[in-house]
Amino acid sequence: MRTAIISLVSNLLLAIAKGVAGVLGNSFALIADAIESTTDVFSSSLVLLGLKYSTKPPDENHPYGHGKIEPVVTFIVVGFLIVSATIIVTQAIHNIREPHDIPKPFTLIVLGAIILVKEISYRYVHRKGQEVQSTSLQADAWHHRSDAITSLIAFLGITWALWMGPGYECADDWAAIVAAGFIVFNAYLILRPALGEIMDEQFYDDMIQQIHDIAANVEGAIEIEKCFIRKSGMTYHADIHLVVDGDISVRTGHDIAHQLKDHIRAAMPEMADVLVHVEPWEGE
Repeated sequence: MRTAIISLVSNLLLAIAKGVAGVLGNSFALIADAIESTTDVFSSSLVLLGLKYSTKPPDENHPYGHGKIEPVVTFIVVGFLIVSATIIVTQAIHNIREPHDIPKPFTLIVLGAIILVKEISYRYVHRKGQEVQSTSLQADAWHHRSDAITSLIAFLGITWALWMGPGYECADDWAAIVAAGFIVFNAYLILRPALGEIMDEQFYDDMIQQIHDIAANVEGAIEIEKCFIRKSGMTYHADIHLVVDGDISVRTGHDIAHQLKDHIRAAMPEMADVLVHVEPWEGE
């Protein structure tokens, strides 16, 4: 939550700084960057709300918790990215057709500072997102990275326009279009894992192997026949088919299953729940 708040405040301050510098410095690439940062403010607000809602405990209507709100929020964040890219391209094409002045040199100083701040923000938010396994927080981190990339492209476009002089004013606008392409590409990178999460896609092979290793040390557990893992918010749920001796009592099989569950929960605190189905061993 603290990370999301820091992200929101930094996006707000940078959006204002970019907008003012873009208008005073006659740089549409910088103004386009400010538009993208403004959408970041809204997306960071959604991430904050999503994090708060996703941590609510399970209730009667949501027995698996409220974690699925995270990928839903990520979809909305991606929508903001695509909208901002569309606005940037539309305005840049308009500016290319209409003659305008060359951006002012001081805009390069502003962009240099923004690139540094945004890259630091990306690394901080991304690390926190990985620590808590938050899809929406990692999506917010990619917002910072995309912002750093668009600012770098704007920097190069303005530098080219200033270096070449009159007749190359539109280099700034072409830089904005290229930046919009990077924004859309980043939107895909954010969307892909969120889509896999909401579709319960199986890409947790490391966790499944860890569960197999844990079961190998539980007395009475012969093998894991099946193991499925799905993510909900910042936690995981595992469905396991455990093979035990078919001649033992139901109570003994139940106790072995509980031992496995307790061992998994102890070794993997991110595992919110483990459902164990007991299968009888029919072999020699």
